[in-house]
Amino acid sequence: MKKLLLIWATFLLLVTACGQPATNLSSTKIGLLLPDTINEPIWGNKGYKGLLLIQSALKADVYYKEGMKTKSEVKEALDEFQEEGVKLVFGHGSEYGPFFEELHNDYPMDFVYFNGNFTAENVSSIKFESYAMGFFGGMVAAEMSKTKHIGVISAFDWQPEVEGFVKGAEYQDPTVIVDVNYTKSWGNQEKVLKVYREMEETGVDVFYPAGDSFNLPVIEAVKEDGHYAIGYVSDQSDIGESTVLTSTVQHVEGLYKLIATQYSTGKFQHGIKSFDFRDDVIALGDFSPEVPDELKIEVNKAVELYKLTGELPARK
Repeated sequence: MKKLLLIWATFLLLVTACGQPATNLSSTKIGLLLPDTINEPIWGNKGYKGLLLIQSALKADVYYKEGMKTKSEVKEALDEFQEEGVKLVFGHGSEYGPFFEELHNDYPMDFVYFNGNFTAENVSSIKFESYAMGFFGGMVAAEMSKTKHIGVISAFDWQPEVEGFVKGAEYQDPTVIVDVNYTKSWGNQEKVLKVYREMEETGVDVFYPAGDSFNLPVIEAVKEDGHYAIGYVSDQSDIGESTVLTSTVQHVEGLYKLIATQYSTGKFQHGIKSFDFRDDVIALGDFSPEVPDELKIEVNKAVELYKLTGELPARK
């Protein structure tokens, strides 16, 4: 649905989750462009929840447009946003970088998108520093593997969490074998499940499906086959409490609220912005009851040390 929607409802649950008194930012109108729908599992839904958090916790007027995949669609949405007086626009994905690069001079707005290198006086790129979350996930996977053979199924080779996962596994157990496969797509579930079966046949027993559009079917297959998984982007312990050892969580909702607050109070400066554990927008999810207490303590200590010092564990 591409109809412009204004969200009026107050969401008490999100206000409570915010943990702070609501700030009145009603003079700021904020828009969100989504490549798919608000009901898309994981990524799309997180963007929508981020917008709801801004609306309910900060009392700002918020708008969204779904299915924005082409320049003409984005331009039409921005025209409508401009008519409504929207001042800040989130592009929910890296695909909006090229569109904002072409269009940013045509609108009296500020633009924010994910994982790009283009910036301007009114354009910012925001990035999750995901190497560390991958590192901690790799620690857990290596320790819990019975075959000492673990694997990553990733969308693209530029994802820092993949290298982090490999290095974390090597730190935890230098004897572990880590296989990495790239699908070159966020959403090709058929290809992903084929890769999963091929990796399983080689003896991989802990999987890290690092793609928010395909991790759910992989985890379901892992659960059915009696293996382990590391969740991705959201806490996926609810899929299989024993199956999902932990999750590498990106709090998109909290990041959107943080940026909206900074913007509305005049504290946001454009550029390439990176966010990590120390910003409370990346975390590990719940541990599976299968994970021994000693490992939980070890990993939690490593996370806290990283938040304090910025340093990851290293072998002497």
